[in-house]
Amino acid sequence: MLRVSFVALLFAGSALAQNQSPVVAAACGPNSVAFAVKLDESRQTLAEPEPGKALIYFIQETGAGNCLGPCVTRIGLDGVWVGAFKRNSYFSVSVDPGEHHSCVNVQSGTALGKVVAFAHVSAEAGKVYYLGTQAFVRSSSMRLEMHPIDSAQAKHLIISLPLSVSEPKR
Repeated sequence: MLRVSFVALLFAGSALAQNQSPVVAAACGPNSVAFAVKLDESRQTLAEPEPGKALIYFIQETGAGNCLGPCVTRIGLDGVWVGAFKRNSYFSVSVDPGEHHSCVNVQSGTALGKVVAFAHVSAEAGKVYYLGTQAFVRSSSMRLEMHPIDSAQAKHLIISLPLSVSEPKR
């Protein structure tokens, strides 16, 4: 049975400060890591998991609204930043079977960079999981969400959105 559990929608405040809480440390990565992101607009196909692995797609839906700065959000998985995206895009990560803790965080040196949301996946070999992220901006505050997405909706988004290609800045 596909088991994707929602852990938390929001964790604000000084979560990503120098002294990370155990929850943040288990899911995110070091605050000093930043990504350069490019969008690949070429037609993409749905990937299959490698033998003995599971595949997690991360899909960002920002809608048509404006966002602040370059709109880069990064994804952490099991305490390591695994990639980033901007605006409406996606990327995937191959994982070993088992429990995986993930987070989404706005890549920013400002207070907005301290907003984070969490989810976890109990991955089984050969299965594909889809986690969506959304940012909601109202006045001077931001809220992030990370949640499981229905597989049909996720597949539609993946073939409609550009692939996010990210690499750590040096």
